[in-house]
Amino acid sequence: MKIALVTDSTSDLPPAQAQTLGVQVVPLYVNFKGKVHKDWVEIRPADIFEGVRAGAEMPSSSQPSPQDFKEAYERALQNADHVLSIHISSKLSGTAQSAQLAAAEFPGRITVFDSLAASQGIGMMVERAKEMLDQGADLRSVMTELERMRADHKVLFSLATLEYLKKNGRIGGAQALLGGLLGIKPILTIKEGRVEPAGRARGEKKALAEVVEGFKTWAQGRKHIRIYYLYNGDASAVAAFKEAINGSGLPVEERSSSEVGAVISTHTGPGLYGFYAYSL
Repeated sequence: MKIALVTDSTSDLPPAQAQTLGVQVVPLYVNFKGKVHKDWVEIRPADIFEGVRAGAEMPSSSQPSPQDFKEAYERALQNADHVLSIHISSKLSGTAQSAQLAAAEFPGRITVFDSLAASQGIGMMVERAKEMLDQGADLRSVMTELERMRADHKVLFSLATLEYLKKNGRIGGAQALLGGLLGIKPILTIKEGRVEPAGRARGEKKALAEVVEGFKTWAQGRKHIRIYYLYNGDASAVAAFKEAINGSGLPVEERSSSEVGAVISTHTGPGLYGFYAYSL
């Protein structure tokens, strides 16, 4: 059985990588300055940050429609027997629900997987699924591996501000107050599909040290770790973290280091850096 892969733009797979993997990416939308823009296609994070600094209202995001997914599935099924569709956490977006509604029109031919992740957390699952399919794995084996990754991976990220998350309702107002304290850097994770606090540190150096220590603690005893670095705005934001991980002596394989897209940046604001990791 030939299986095609579909994901959404919050997987933050750069267009060139998605093309190399042969994966269809269905874009989410960013609502900004009175217009609706396709994520990764018509708007980038810098457009948002520059606009907000110039006085524009905070952006918002919206999910693809079932029709968007129906069209993607029709294209995929022209050359495949089945579609595996991997998406952003259903606790963060209605994207997976739109995919499920579209899948109902293709009985038995679409499998929708809720990653309970975002950004490179989705991307790493898409990449792993493609790797296994290319090695001849069947759908059941791929699903077993994705479920294992969903249950056992590590994600930590630091933000410059919590105002974007507060505005878009992704964390409670009390946590936003913590981010407002002078010099406090919030450290967040995604737990059971939701953004949750993982710590806070006074100053950038202490925040970085806490993120590094969080990774090292999780990584102990693991034999082969794949890590995916993420940032927005300035790639140098993640450089110090990468340097610390590379010097840790842990069995780490860097799989990618890439900018998150406009939809994720709509909720995080500028100054994001962090990682997703899983072990084989």
